Amino acid sequence: MEVILDGRNLTVEDLVAVTRRHAKAVFCAGSMENVQKSRDIVDKLVAEGRPMYGINTGFGKFSDVAIPENEIDLLQINLILADAAGVGNPLPQDVVRGMLVMRANSLINGYSGVRPVIIETIIEMVNKGVHPVIPEKGSVGSSGDLCPLAHMVLPMIGLGEAEYMGTVMTGSEAMLKAGIPTVVLKAKEGLALINGTQCMTSVTAHALADTRTILKAADIIGALTAESLHVITNAYDARIQDIRRHQGQKYVASNMLRLLEGSEYTTAQGEERMQDSYSLRCIPQIHGASRLAVDYVSSVIENEINAVTDNPVVFSETCEVFSGGNFHGQPVAIAADTLGIAVSELGNISERRIAKLIDPALNHGLPAFLVKNGGINCGYMIPQYAAAALVSENKILAHPSSVDSIPTSAGQEDHVSMGTIGARKAATIISHVRTVLGIELMSAAQAIDLQTKKKMGAGTHEAYKILRSKINFMENDRIFYKDQKLAAGLIADGSLVDAVEKITGILS
Repeated sequence: MEVILDGRNLTVEDLVAVTRRHAKAVFCAGSMENVQKSRDIVDKLVAEGRPMYGINTGFGKFSDVAIPENEIDLLQINLILADAAGVGNPLPQDVVRGMLVMRANSLINGYSGVRPVIIETIIEMVNKGVHPVIPEKGSVGSSGDLCPLAHMVLPMIGLGEAEYMGTVMTGSEAMLKAGIPTVVLKAKEGLALINGTQCMTSVTAHALADTRTILKAADIIGALTAESLHVITNAYDARIQDIRRHQGQKYVASNMLRLLEGSEYTTAQGEERMQDSYSLRCIPQIHGASRLAVDYVSSVIENEINAVTDNPVVFSETCEVFSGGNFHGQPVAIAADTLGIAVSELGNISERRIAKLIDPALNHGLPAFLVKNGGINCGYMIPQYAAAALVSENKILAHPSSVDSIPTSAGQEDHVSMGTIGARKAATIISHVRTVLGIELMSAAQAIDLQTKKKMGAGTHEAYKILRSKINFMENDRIFYKDQKLAAGLIADGSLVDAVEKITGILS
């Protein structure tokens, strides 16, 4: 499989195909013509001595410092060295690959003034598996992701570290073993490589891809819990959703009815009770609101992965170079914060359903903590603790990073986005929510097995079978953490959603 980079049509699905499934990245025919045109403009204006930010001037507060022509190339190298000040653990390989792919895709637009060899080198690194070691922390999310992108560039110029064939080595060694020549940066190229939002966008894009699976998994697992508690399905009637008008709510209600179709556990209004608690009755409204938020995030990220986020930008048609603010991460920062909040709420309501399942005052006749011999057995008491701990931590993590700003560069950069922090927090929230949903999946299956067997819904029965293929009914207390990892893994790798969709058709 090949993914064509043309600077305009890259999707999150395409990106993930390259970063996680190692599809080959290629640039479209003719794309280098505009790249070369913009490079010619840079060379022309440098030769004329026209002042241009970051090309023949210093950076940030040093923007008024003129750089002699014989030091212009050195300026670009020094920029990379100075900005490679990252802190913390290395970013995951898929995120690093995403940064490379998106940077190449942005440069292909032909507004950045780099030579074609720069883009060709990046794409070779992706396809041959040279992955720069990039510390996860150090970006404030404005003037681009300067720090992480500088670490991305280091192996290109024979410095830093990179992972190749599963081994971390020097950047120069990795490039040599992969057969990729290193480059010598020319005017504008160092700045063009690091003045962008590709770190925060890559983290958010991969988190978004994971969220799209979680949205469906949350509906499936919520439906299984609802079934085990004899949910009143009238609350999911399409007419109720239509008069609220929100599309996300309509999708979730439709999913719930499809998943529960044919179930003998569900009830109608007034059969066992008049109303269900909100964590069951309002699944369409709550899950649906998260879907609306994720739709917004998707629109931002799909635009950003095809955006020109460099500064200054080169307009070859008019032979002009302008400084602007496309490097500012605020659009992605707010989207990343929104994603974290949206997914956090899926975990929040999931934990409330777990609590309902284990509480004999609320679970409609099921044994306390979903275990037959309570007292000698704690049952599902402590997994709910773990879920509560993760949900509580998510509430802290969901505090928006984008509302914070600390000025940098002696006040020249007086508002920054902190978008990369928000993106990393969203990814952590997603990991937590997968575990919470996995605990709910286990709890709901346990609740089904503690009742007289009846016909289950088509979709919920398949979810139950998938869970039971990995995790057995809990007769007596046992170690839970391995089961929790297995259950979360069924969500993370998409196998739960894939299995259910084979039975029910593609869920909304």
